[in-house]
Amino acid sequence: MFGQSIKLFDLFGFEIRIDASWFLIAALIVWSLSSGYFPQTLPGLAQMTYVALALIAMLGLFGSLILHEVAHSLVARHYGLAIGGITLFLFGGVAELTEEPKNPASEFWIALAGPAMSITLALVFWLGAVAIPGPAVFPVLLGYLAAVNLMLALFNMLPAFPLDGGRVLRAWLWQRSGDLLAATAKASGAGVILAIALMGLGVFSTMSGGGIGGLWLALIGFFVLTASRGAYQQLLLNDGLRGRQVGDLMTTNPHIARPDMCVADLVDQVMLAHAISFVPVIADGQLVGQIDTRLVQTIPRADWAKRDVASVMVPVDLDCVISPQMTAQDALARLVAGPARKLIVVDRGVVCGVLSLRDLLGHIAVVQALGGARHPDRAGKATAPPARKQMFRSQP
Repeated sequence: MFGQSIKLFDLFGFEIRIDASWFLIAALIVWSLSSGYFPQTLPGLAQMTYVALALIAMLGLFGSLILHEVAHSLVARHYGLAIGGITLFLFGGVAELTEEPKNPASEFWIALAGPAMSITLALVFWLGAVAIPGPAVFPVLLGYLAAVNLMLALFNMLPAFPLDGGRVLRAWLWQRSGDLLAATAKASGAGVILAIALMGLGVFSTMSGGGIGGLWLALIGFFVLTASRGAYQQLLLNDGLRGRQVGDLMTTNPHIARPDMCVADLVDQVMLAHAISFVPVIADGQLVGQIDTRLVQTIPRADWAKRDVASVMVPVDLDCVISPQMTAQDALARLVAGPARKLIVVDRGVVCGVLSLRDLLGHIAVVQALGGARHPDRAGKATAPPARKQMFRSQP
């Protein structure tokens, strides 16, 4: 999800990263506080003092977001879920769970942990603002951090998936119905409604002279909309593939090429004849390479009859080789994450099939057309299908 993230440090065993987009929101926060909030609240100070206060406030927000996500992560670890790390980005922070919560109770407590931490921080900063004697800058600064953490908790507790409140709602619906997919559909619907409302309010505010605040509100609404729909679609994919292995869905007896075959024969007899763009190369029963239309296109057409496949193919990328026992969900994650368009299925050293994204999506389409997958564990309390990364988000 975050291609430009930078590792900062480890906290409680969790890797803390910062995405490049966070620097934009950090700069906007410093600019807004140093030119607006602090000069209005504490008039008469030097401009560099306002900038220093804004930097401290931004770092306080930085730390608050990290602790919000650490709270999610600690509770998730208590329930036996692995954490891929914590990343701060443009719209806040995410704790990256490598799988879905396994039951409604774990979903509920994991989701509630973040807002609980934010409320605790708000109380600590407020007590500090009241109790610490000294210049007015300290109560103002601590009061700002208290207000920000309170707003963070309240916003994230809105019952709209994938916000924390939406996850609490999903846990409640899941507990009542025993059906995670149906619960997610309803919670995501609430997320879409909130997102549309935020975007509409943001557009209205911008057109009414609200400036960057209205634009920011619209952007948050757009983010919630895409995140809500994306999370539900991811669950649909996982549900459609649950219980399936690569061997169940792969294309068996794949068309292959020999290293001594000329490129012209490969194109005419294999690629065009069977409408395929990716071909494993086999010699003496062993997989020795792979070739696709992209590689063929690097050879002038006039040379196709002169060049053999061995001179054009590339060595097998081990990330493109899987076993028929791999779960279909893991295969989907590998196809989505990597550049490969197809995966070669090898069993005991022999190529037995090829798996493409079309194979997986075709199966999912049939499952959805039939009204969803029906598995033994859906009779009664449903269990969550594995997910590659389940995000617990906090928005500033």
